[in-house]
Amino acid sequence: MNTTLLQSCHLGPGISPEQVTPEHFFLYLLTGSMVVYNGDKHYEINPGDYGLARKNHLLRYTKHPGDGNFRTIVVAFDEPFLRRFLKKHPFQIGIAGNDDSILFIRENRLLSSFIQSLKPYYLGSSEIDETFAELKREELLLILLKQDPGLAAILFNFGAPQKIDLKAFMNRNFRFNVSLERFAFLTGRSLSSFKRDFQQLFNDTPGHWLTKKRLEEAYFLIYKQSRKPKDIYMELGFEDLSHFSFAFKKQFGHAPTAGL
Repeated sequence: MNTTLLQSCHLGPGISPEQVTPEHFFLYLLTGSMVVYNGDKHYEINPGDYGLARKNHLLRYTKHPGDGNFRTIVVAFDEPFLRRFLKKHPFQIGIAGNDDSILFIRENRLLSSFIQSLKPYYLGSSEIDETFAELKREELLLILLKQDPGLAAILFNFGAPQKIDLKAFMNRNFRFNVSLERFAFLTGRSLSSFKRDFQQLFNDTPGHWLTKKRLEEAYFLIYKQSRKPKDIYMELGFEDLSHFSFAFKKQFGHAPTAGL
């Protein structure tokens, strides 16, 4: 497919910079590659790949430019849009067959044609003309559902996350830098019940446990795998290197320097 005239563009509400995905969104990679981590597995996305990132999943993106460029097409399927769509186009909604964070989508003629059809509407500022944005989102969703009707069970599930195994979830996702309110929501709990359940399970507060767990992981990466502090602090949920270094020294009695 000739995509040389198409730069990165975006349809719908902005994608949150948080590591939790607040809405479903469609992704098509034009240039570069990307690895997405969900706390349990890595998804590798290459040029020409189509995917659907699922709402309420913790995701971390590592982008690798190709020839100095990283270009994507991102189409957000926010809940208000999906509710309008469902009212206009009723679909039978079953039960989702899997819980993958990224669903890869097979290319077909309609999907290829849709990508090409964006060119006339692209304004050159990473946005499609607002007049046509809703129509193009609706067109894409019709194409996706025609190819895989099972996506309706995922896209049109407007309920909050169900209560899940808190211990398994936290041990898998402690590296993500999100608020306790987000952790509580994603495990199907109010903040107060999250804190209460956490104390019972771990005999510790969430904040103290998260810091301790991240520092233990940091120690292993630095002294067992020779990783550099500046390369790991963000992937372990610390906001800046100085905060990480201070917490590490407080915990272990020395700065996080390899070779000690």
